[in-house]
Amino acid sequence: MKPAGAKVRAVAAEVVDAVVTGGSSLDAAVAKHEQRAAANDRPLLRMLCYGSLRNHWQLQAWVQQLISKPLRKRDHIINSLLAIALYQITEMRIPDHAVVSTSVEAARQLRRPKLAGLVNACLRRFGRENMAATEGGDEPSEWNHPAWMIERVRQDWPDDWRSILTANNERAPMWLRANASKNTAAAYLERLHAANIEADLLAGWPDAVRLTAPQAVESLPGFAAGDASVQDAAAQIAARWLLRDVKGRVLDACAAPGGKSAHLLEVGADNVSLVALDNDASRLEYVAENLARIGRDATIIASDASKPEQWWDQVPFDGILLDAPCSASGVIRRHPDIKLLRRESDLDNLAEQQRALLESLWPTLAPGGTLLYATCSVFTAENDEVTKQFLGDHGDAQENDLLPNNNIRDLMRRKACGYQILPGSAGLDGFYYAAIQKKKVS
Repeated sequence: MKPAGAKVRAVAAEVVDAVVTGGSSLDAAVAKHEQRAAANDRPLLRMLCYGSLRNHWQLQAWVQQLISKPLRKRDHIINSLLAIALYQITEMRIPDHAVVSTSVEAARQLRRPKLAGLVNACLRRFGRENMAATEGGDEPSEWNHPAWMIERVRQDWPDDWRSILTANNERAPMWLRANASKNTAAAYLERLHAANIEADLLAGWPDAVRLTAPQAVESLPGFAAGDASVQDAAAQIAARWLLRDVKGRVLDACAAPGGKSAHLLEVGADNVSLVALDNDASRLEYVAENLARIGRDATIIASDASKPEQWWDQVPFDGILLDAPCSASGVIRRHPDIKLLRRESDLDNLAEQQRALLESLWPTLAPGGTLLYATCSVFTAENDEVTKQFLGDHGDAQENDLLPNNNIRDLMRRKACGYQILPGSAGLDGFYYAAIQKKKVS
């Protein structure tokens, strides 16, 4: 009789292998493979994939100790299967015998029957020698990050690098955004409690609600009607910060998938006319779906924000949100594959792209208007180095360093230009913001 649970472990190994050896994003790999797992096994599938990737370096250090001779390239999926098995033993506290039996059968289901014995021997040795009590001797194994990323975080945040890396390896809470045009966060919290869903609020965030435990969106009161959306509280800063000083025509320059676009319309209501721009037409479908769910409209354009000659109608914008493409190093706890897929050389390329976007969008901003530059990165090269250089190159640009409220100020770090929220602070993702105003013509 085949042990129950082998199938979901085999699928998990395919997902993890697609990330580790195939360079796929975790979201894409899960979407491709999860239909092959039973519906009631899919939460476990995600737990196995996310957990083993969060702990990739330590797990692989153990795997390398267990396998005396490197596997052939075509059999590297067994490395992922073993990592998933070790994650279950060390982090999920699943009994060793259950992990061994399901993993051995998973190897067969992965069409590697000749390696089933190797899987059995490795896992039994792991338990017999109590290898879980030994940790890898290098920094990548200790911190479960690539060496280059550890060094860059340490360089940019010498007093905080340990807490940043630790936060990156934790599971992120599920945050909601109450629709400001329909209710307050406090009112929505009451609706959650009435539905026996535990949650709390964060002082200074008027729309943010944090769930005690993740929930399926279908169980959330009024979700289908647009009463609430899923969005990290750090990302919720953008709309209220920009609209504090802005009314009229607003551009969301890198809009997909549309969370910030929706928030701008919820907060701005009839005072805002929004243009949602993105260079990925397929992802703009998510923007349209998000706006339809909350009952709001925007002009949606598929084009490259760095080429305004292709999409701008020459009517200046009163406000621009530039949520720039970045390394996403501030949201690693939600996307652990970033640690494997991102390369240090990407930072220079991304910074060049960010500068190009600022330069291209600046002429489209009206005098007196505000451009809010945002990234979900913790790296200085993508954040204050970019905005500081831009301010130095543009005599008509000045920073507005006034924050929306004191509670937000207490959770943000002042940079040479702009402010940084570090991942894990009050349960938030890592985000950088800088408000740049165009001086009025005298």
